[in-house]
This record gives sequence, C-alpha cells and structure tokens, in this order.
Amino acid sequence: MTTPSPLQIESLPGDLRSPILVVAFAGWNDAAESATNAARFLCRSWPVRHVATIQPEEFYHFGLTRPEVRFRPGTQIRDVHWPTTDFFLSEEPALARDVIVGVGIEPHLKWQTFCGHILTVARQAGVSLVITLGALLADVPHTRPIRISGVASDGDLRRRFRTTPTGYEGPTGILGVLNDACRRHALPAVSLWANVPHYVSEVSNPHAVQALAQRIFEFLGWSADIAELIQAAAEFDLQLSRIMELKPEVAKYIRELEHREETPDEPSPAGDASELIREVEQFLRQQRPGPGGPAPHD
Repeated sequence: MTTPSPLQIESLPGDLRSPILVVAFAGWNDAAESATNAARFLCRSWPVRHVATIQPEEFYHFGLTRPEVRFRPGTQIRDVHWPTTDFFLSEEPALARDVIVGVGIEPHLKWQTFCGHILTVARQAGVSLVITLGALLADVPHTRPIRISGVASDGDLRRRFRTTPTGYEGPTGILGVLNDACRRHALPAVSLWANVPHYVSEVSNPHAVQALAQRIFEFLGWSADIAELIQAAAEFDLQLSRIMELKPEVAKYIRELEHREETPDEPSPAGDASELIREVEQFLRQQRPGPGGPAPHD
C-alpha cells in the first residue's frame, strides 16, 4: 500500500501571475506572535481560498505540540484539530501579482523533508519569490519604531525590502533551513525579521505585526486598510504607558534602552530584568487578549 504524501494540494493553478509565497511559523521564529499574526493579517486583507495542507504526522512530536479539541460550531460535537501547515491563495485582481500565504507551527522532525514539501508548492504554483516572516527578541524599547532586519538572496531584493543586514551566526530555525533550501534551488528569497522588545514577548505586538505586513504591502504596491492594527497598537502603547506610571523601575529600564538606541556602543542596561519582564507581561495579559485570531478559512 502506498503511503499518502503529507502534502495535500487541493487546488493550485499553474497559470498564476508571478506569484509570491509568504510563510510564517509559530514557535522559535515568532516572538510575540508577530510573524504568524502578520501572515494572518495578509489573509484578511484580500479574498483568499485554502489550496494546500502539510499534514503533521511525520513532522511533530504531539507531546510537545498537542492537537486541540474544539466544539463544532452550533453543536456538542468535538473535533480534533491537528497542527497542520496551511496555504491560502489570493488572486485579488487589484494586485499586480498573486499571493500564497503559508501559516503553521515550526515542526520538530524532518526539516529538510518538510521544506521540500513547501518547495513543491512553490514549484507547482510557479512562485517567483519566497518571503519568510520571523520575529526575534531584542534589547529595544517599545517607544521606538520596529526595526526590520533580515537577509535576501541578492542586492536588489535587499534594497527593495530595506532590510538591515545581520551578522548573526548560531542556531537556526525552520526559516533558516527553508531559506537555505530556496538558495540551493535557485529560488529568490527574502527573510524579514521584526526586532521585538524582549520585555513584552508573550503578548502579541501589533507594531511588529504592522511593520512586517507593511513591507509586503509596499513590495506589492498595495494600499492596505490597517485601521485594526493602528487601534491595537494604540491600546498596546496605552497599557505600557500605564505600567510605566505605576512602576518607576519599568520606566527607568525603558529610558536606559532608549539611551542605548542613541548610543549603541554602550553596554546594555545592567541588572536582571527577568522580574520586570514578568510584571509587565502579567499586567498586559490581565488587560486584554493579544490581537490576531484564528487562521483564515475559505
């Protein structure tokens, strides 16, 4: 008996308009859920339909990433929802090119095989560019614009996406492996990383979501309605302002980070910030849920 492929393609036209593939994964690559929420926001910006899935059985340790049980709407029937990687296609006529968005959770196993399935989607759709979205924790204050760092397969893409070069060497995640696979298959690729304040890492950061999504919109020449992100960012800033008023030590720490932004050669603020981080995140979790929402469906 032939084992079915984990990659299930429902409908993927071969005559798409110079499509791009945008991919984001929850987990190690996704500080403050910025990358996956940016990908989901793209899907809410245009009409999309579900076109492909990578089933999880071969790629996940379910004791670490567990499936979820949810009630079927309007019933008492409970369904098991598995951690699939799903691909959504937009053929929005007002866009100059079509867009495929992939959203999932970083797998635990067989990363090269997993990336091979993503490249199969790209190859079958005739993808001309892969854009991976990530977010990392950094010693940056929330009072400054989000910095986007990253790498690109050529100088023209670096200029177009205005990425700040990174000299990072060390452990990598699924995005690093996917970008390497694109390079080896001569598929142009860009990796965009939002630098997220490390002291607000466990609640969604709407500024980072907006910064990542905006780079995609600029590349596509799309004037997006980002009112939802602007409102979420205003609420986010208001809550942080409140905790700075209530906690002088928080305000002092953030001023030190601001000073370091202006004098980058100076060392990071001294002291253990772990207790401060716990206080900030507990405060924010009590105030509101993070923006975002479930993955889109057709």
